[in-house]
Amino acid sequence: MSNTLTLQPVGILSSPYREKFAVPRQPGLVKSAQARLELLPPCNDPQTLRGIEQFSHLWLSFVFHQTMDQGWHPTVRPPRLGGNERVGVFATRSTFRPNPLGLSVVELHGVGRERGKLWLELGAVDLLDGTPVVDIKPYVPYADSLPHARGGFAPDAPTPPLAVSFSAQAEQQLAPWLKAHPELRELVREVLAQDPRPAYKKGKPDDKVYGVRLFDVNVRFQIKEPQCQVLAIEPA
Repeated sequence: MSNTLTLQPVGILSSPYREKFAVPRQPGLVKSAQARLELLPPCNDPQTLRGIEQFSHLWLSFVFHQTMDQGWHPTVRPPRLGGNERVGVFATRSTFRPNPLGLSVVELHGVGRERGKLWLELGAVDLLDGTPVVDIKPYVPYADSLPHARGGFAPDAPTPPLAVSFSAQAEQQLAPWLKAHPELRELVREVLAQDPRPAYKKGKPDDKVYGVRLFDVNVRFQIKEPQCQVLAIEPA
């Protein structure tokens, strides 16, 4: 048996996240993050999706395509441990893995088909724009939901989110973008509420102005815990 395995993407995902800094650390945290998964030949045969709309959620197996060339280490520093303590890579969901594969659960909003193209409309995604997806499976609640499972060093949901407000300038700059992306205001609010800064920055004074790219805009913001203010929304 060969030690080499070749996987071909079944589809490519289009999402609002244009950089790793913006992506929430777990699926389901940003409900307004919508995406489209366009299937590639030969998987763009409509028969491959027969019956899929009976399910509300899907599992996506995908490739960490933006970090796969950076290699991996046996231990990593999870953000939930403050970025200071090392644990084994297989005890984390780190993107830096021997095989750069991830698993995410997403909402299924519908199926689209037009001019030979076939796609899935998805919600609550935590995947970068351009992510190659290598498999799709239905989420089955009775088998996949294990409420009594132990969560190790991440037993509970993240700390309460930040309160996000928009400056007058940011409100004015946001308005023209809402026509193309009506969900942009809520997307910005939900992404920043999760505090995307490095773990070592949290709980300390921080005067830095950060920027995060969503769709084609650069969102500039500043955090004074427990508040986050959006300062500007500029073309990326």
